Amino acid sequence: MKNLRTSTGPFSERPYYKDHEIEDICTDALREVALLPTEPRPVRIDRFIEKRFGIVPSYENLPEGILGLTRFTKDGVKDVVVANALDADSSVSAQRRIRTTLAHEAGHCLLHTHLFVLATPPKSLFGDFTEPTKPKILCRDEPGSARYSGQWWEFQANTAMGYLLMPRALVDKVVDEFLVPVGNLGGKRIDPLRHAAALLALSETFDVNRIVAQIRLDALFPKSEGGQLML
Repeated sequence: MKNLRTSTGPFSERPYYKDHEIEDICTDALREVALLPTEPRPVRIDRFIEKRFGIVPSYENLPEGILGLTRFTKDGVKDVVVANALDADSSVSAQRRIRTTLAHEAGHCLLHTHLFVLATPPKSLFGDFTEPTKPKILCRDEPGSARYSGQWWEFQANTAMGYLLMPRALVDKVVDEFLVPVGNLGGKRIDPLRHAAALLALSETFDVNRIVAQIRLDALFPKSEGGQLML
C-alpha cells in the first residue's frame, strides 16, 4: 500500500491499494479470527466485526439513503452502525443488504482506520463535513445503485466487501461447474447459457443480492473484447 495525493475527501493523501493487497488483507483478517470458511457458505460477517474489532454492530435511525456508517476515534473503530430501516424490513433482499452493509463498513475498518488514528486534528466526515469533532464514514448505497457515488474510499470498501463476503477460493469452487474452456491456452469462461445460473448459485451460496454477485463475478471473470467472460 502507498499513499497518493488527492483533492477529494478530507485528507490530503489517500491510501492506494492494489486488488491483491485488499484481497490479502481481507483473507488474512478472516483467517486470523477463524471465520474463513473451508467450503462455500455465507461468511459470518457480523461475528467477524465483533471478533476483529471488538465491537457489536448496532442499529440507528439514519437519514434516507444512508445504509450504514462507521465512527472512529483516535484509538480506532468506535461503532459500526446499520440503518434501522434495513433491520425493520424482513425481506431476503433487505437482510442481504444488511450483510453487504456490514461487510462494506468492515472494509472501511480494515483499510481506513489509520487515516483517523493518525490525523491531527481529527478530520471531518466522509460525506458530511458539518461535524468535525465526530469523524465517521457515511455509506450511501450498494454498488450498482443509482445513488452509489464511487468515491475512492467507497470503491475501496466495496472491493473489500466482495473479498470478505465471497473469498476467491470459495467462489472458484461454486462457479467451477459453470466454466467452459476457451482458446488453446487453457483459458476458461462462464458458459453464456448458464451465466444466470452461476449468478443464482453465488447469490444463494453466499447470501448476497444478485447485483453483488454480478459485480464479484465480473471482477473475477472480466469480459474480453469479444464480450465473453474470461479467466
